[in-house]
Amino acid sequence: MCTSNDSLCLSVAGSNFEAEFLQTHNAYRKQHGAPPLTINKNLCRSSQEWAEHLLSIRTLMHSNGEYGENVYYAWSSANKKLTGREAVESWYSEIKDYNFSRPGFTSQTGHFTQVVWKDTNEVGVGLATDGNTTFVVGQYLPAGNISNAGYFERNVLPAVTSN
Repeated sequence: MCTSNDSLCLSVAGSNFEAEFLQTHNAYRKQHGAPPLTINKNLCRSSQEWAEHLLSIRTLMHSNGEYGENVYYAWSSANKKLTGREAVESWYSEIKDYNFSRPGFTSQTGHFTQVVWKDTNEVGVGLATDGNTTFVVGQYLPAGNISNAGYFERNVLPAVTSN
């Protein structure tokens, strides 16, 4: 199990991972007309605690906290070091199942919609691994995926094509 003093946790979820995680989010968000996110260190602490908990119980689940949240799991028989891109790319890939003609929340697209949610402006990331099993947690403020009337239409915009 990773603890906050574990050098493996700290080196794997270091500044390069965090920077790639943020950069990947912001590249996708730009395509959808959403402003860039900034890193929130309190969200990073909360995300890290939850990632460590998930590793300790070996189960992928949400924390049901006060933040928007995406969770990611990877396993490899070889010792593999993730970059900050894999989790975000996995979440964003749900775009293929999102129906922009009928905006709204579905369990198959909720990670994607949180990544590009226009009103979200802060993110934190945590990563916990034992070398083979890895959990990544992203937490967001303000939370996305609000199902009030008109919220998805205003916050999950189609990608803009550039010529």
